[in-house]
Amino acid sequence: MFITHIISKLDKSMLFIILCLVAIGTIAIYGATVDTNLEGLHISYLYLFGAFCIPMLVLALLDYKVLLGKISYVLYGIGIGMLVLVKFTGENINGAVRWLSIGSFQLQPSELAKLFTVLLIAHLLGKREGAQLRIVQDILPICIIFMIPIILIMQQPDLGTSLVFVGALLSMLWMGNIRSLYMILFISIMIITVGIILWLYYANFELLSKIVEPHQMSRIQSFLDPASDPDKSWHVKNAQYAIALGGLTGSDVSFLRRGFVPYAYSDSIYAVIGEEYGFLGSAVLLLLYFLLIYRMVHIVKDSRELAGSYLVTGLIGMLVFQIFVNIGMHIGLVPLTGISLPFISYGGSSLLSNMIAIGLVLSVKFHKNDIYIDELKTTLLLHK
Repeated sequence: MFITHIISKLDKSMLFIILCLVAIGTIAIYGATVDTNLEGLHISYLYLFGAFCIPMLVLALLDYKVLLGKISYVLYGIGIGMLVLVKFTGENINGAVRWLSIGSFQLQPSELAKLFTVLLIAHLLGKREGAQLRIVQDILPICIIFMIPIILIMQQPDLGTSLVFVGALLSMLWMGNIRSLYMILFISIMIITVGIILWLYYANFELLSKIVEPHQMSRIQSFLDPASDPDKSWHVKNAQYAIALGGLTGSDVSFLRRGFVPYAYSDSIYAVIGEEYGFLGSAVLLLLYFLLIYRMVHIVKDSRELAGSYLVTGLIGMLVFQIFVNIGMHIGLVPLTGISLPFISYGGSSLLSNMIAIGLVLSVKFHKNDIYIDELKTTLLLHK
C-alpha cells in the first residue's frame, strides 16, 4: 500500500521520458564504439544509470525543502572545496585538470558544483517570497555566488561548463522577479562582449590572442573562419558531414567509426544519432527533450512554494543550455566547446548530475501538497 502510494505521487511521464532518452543514449554509444577498442561502453553506461537511479529516487522521496535551508550553504561550500581540490590533486586529461579520482571513478566536481549553486540560489530567492530583487542586497550577492565557481572552472579550463552556470543564473534571476531593465542590462553586456570579441578578431587579432586562451582562440577561429585552418575546423566539418550523410532515415556508411570525429561516444554523440538515424532520429530526440522541459515547466507552475519553482527553473536553464550548445556546436550554430548532451553522452559525472537534477525536480512534484497538509494539521491543533 505504501509503495503504491509512492508510485502514484511520482511523475511517471517524466520517468518514462528519461528511460527513453537513456535507451537512445545506450544505442548511440553502442553505435559509436562497436568494432573499436571501446566496445562494450554502452554496458558500463547502463550500469551507471542503474546505480544513479538510487540517488535520484532517494532525492525524489526526500523533501527538497530540507536541502534549501542551511544545508544549501554547506553543499555550496563542499562544491567550492572540491573545485579548489581539483587545482591541486586533479587528474590531468588532455591538458585539462577537471577530475578527481575516486577509486576507478573519475568525478568531475564542476557537475556537482552547478547543482549545489542552484540549490543555494533557490534558497536565497525563496527568502524574498516573490518581492522584486534589489540590486545590492540580492542581485549582487547572487552574481558573486555564481562567479566563484565559474572562475574556478574557467581555470581548469572548462568554458562549456562555465557557460552552463550563466544559463542557470539568467533563468533564475528572471523567475526571481528581477526588474526588466536589469535583465536587459545583463543581456546587453553579453551581446557587447560577443561583439567586442568579433571586432577584435577582425580588427586586432594579435590583441585578442593575448586575452583568450590558445585553445579558445582556436575554437573561435575555426567557428568564424573555418577555411583559415582546416586542421582546426576538421572536427566540426566532419560532424556536419556525418549528420548530413544521415539524410532522412540514417546511413550505414559509419563515417564516425573511422575516427573522423573525436569523442563520438561522449561530447559528439549527436553526430552519431544524426548519421545513423538521420533527421527522423534527431527529431525524436528533440521531441523527447521538449516533452521533458514541458513537464518541468508544468512542475514549476504547479509548485506550491516559490523556492521549489526557483529550483526547477534553475535546472531547466542548465538542461536547455546544455542541449542547445551541444547540438548547436555540431551544426555550426555556436563555437565548439566541451559539453555533454544530457542523458545521451557517455560520462559518469554528467549522468550523475543529470539524475540528481531529475530527482530534485521529482521531489518538488512529490511534495507540492505538503504545505497544505502542514497548514491543515496546524488548523486542527488550534481547534483542539
